[in-house]
Amino acid sequence: MSAFIDAMLERAKASKQTIVLPEGDDERTLAAAQEILAGGIADLVILGNAEAIAGSAYNLEGARIVDPAKSEDRQRYAEAFYELRKHKGVTMEDALAKMDDVIYFGTMMVKLGDADGMTCGACHATSDVLRAALQILKTAPGVKAVSSFFVMAVPDCEYGDDGVFMFADCGLEIQPDAEKLSQIAVNTGRSWQTIFGTEPRIALLSHSTFKSTVASADRDKVIEATRLAKETAPEMLIDGEMQADAAIVPSVGTSKAPGSPVAGKANILVFPDLDTGNIAYKLVQRLAKAEAYGPITQGLAKPVNDLSRGASAADIVGVVAITCVQCQAQKAQ
Repeated sequence: MSAFIDAMLERAKASKQTIVLPEGDDERTLAAAQEILAGGIADLVILGNAEAIAGSAYNLEGARIVDPAKSEDRQRYAEAFYELRKHKGVTMEDALAKMDDVIYFGTMMVKLGDADGMTCGACHATSDVLRAALQILKTAPGVKAVSSFFVMAVPDCEYGDDGVFMFADCGLEIQPDAEKLSQIAVNTGRSWQTIFGTEPRIALLSHSTFKSTVASADRDKVIEATRLAKETAPEMLIDGEMQADAAIVPSVGTSKAPGSPVAGKANILVFPDLDTGNIAYKLVQRLAKAEAYGPITQGLAKPVNDLSRGASAADIVGVVAITCVQCQAQKAQ
């Protein structure tokens, strides 16, 4: 693993958090759970068929294994979910049925304080994970929209912070308007501060650097988003619109964007839409053999993080460590 994830693991161990892993029927999840428990990274609640999980080949000593269908908390969680959603027409019968869904059951654990955070998505779609989180946890105070980022750790890379970047949004917002794009930029900057404790340098990317091409709606959206982000967070280093090479390569940044506090030094890359963000992270992951951790959600009232369905056990361990750091930071606020 990278130096970045080693640091996350050490921070997680320093103040252990309780994390729900709702996909207890997934081999990668159980392999990750074994490593997390052995390393003292987090306290775990694993959801699923308790007999099957306990009888697996993995050493899960110390984990709390819960079968939602048989749990003594099922009724309590259903009642709380009913109170949250009855204004939307949810009946008590509907609420009880929802508690058979491990994602909803796990999210209720987080909502009611029986766990600090949740990591899942190895075998569930992002939409399933986020639907439950938004219905139950909702957004954090002052946040208008939930978004996501990937932490990219690129080996033997001189750019970013020793090859470490945040890419946003690569998992949720399909076609953000200028206001949402500005929020993604600012919230990712705050996530950088939470996770790394250092200064974010945020570049809003485009096919153009400082109006180097003819006007277009796509370019102008990024220009407006940059203006709004600077207005929202004047204390942060934010600039754009900027091409990718101008954002990360010092010589290109100096040439194309002289005087910019971000050009050539960006550690956060904000993409104009989900297509470009998702394509970019997957290319960097595969071609540069980068470690990609995420999509990490930001803007929820409590930490719930999604996983790529191609995630490995090592990826799950890493995202659990990041979730723990988010939980620690939230408690410290």
